[in-house]
Amino acid sequence: MSLMSMNKEVIGNYWTEFLDSLPPDSPYHRKSYVAESLGDNPALADELGRLITKGIKTGTCSALWEWEAEGSPIPQPGLISIVLNGQNRPLCIIETTEVYVCRFNAVDEEFAHSEGEGDLSLQYWREAHTHFFSRVLPKFGREFSEDMPLVCERFKVIYK
Repeated sequence: MSLMSMNKEVIGNYWTEFLDSLPPDSPYHRKSYVAESLGDNPALADELGRLITKGIKTGTCSALWEWEAEGSPIPQPGLISIVLNGQNRPLCIIETTEVYVCRFNAVDEEFAHSEGEGDLSLQYWREAHTHFFSRVLPKFGREFSEDMPLVCERFKVIYK
């Protein structure tokens, strides 16, 4: 069995465990999910996943340009995601509660704090995300910009 098919089986089993923990009439039985890690490398996926499972990280953002380049619609409230670690193994399940688009330079202290990284300050958030987007955006033919549009998401852990 390949690593990819083994991980799909592990992820599917994790989803089944979640559903089995719920009453039969729970609306989650009728929902689908995506399985993904956060960040762009295994170490960052592990770090961000750990912050989510500890309840420190309740927000995340991505460049709108990435969604456009991939031809994918942006997430919507109600999206269910299985958060994966750097080895693509399940850590927890989250539900998106809010999504909005705003410019990088319009992100406020409160949202930066919800990202749960570093010292939780807006200054740390700006520095870390400037580095992140400067590294990631060239893959999509874009460059970091202070006024670039971000997809900002809030979420809650519903299973771990």
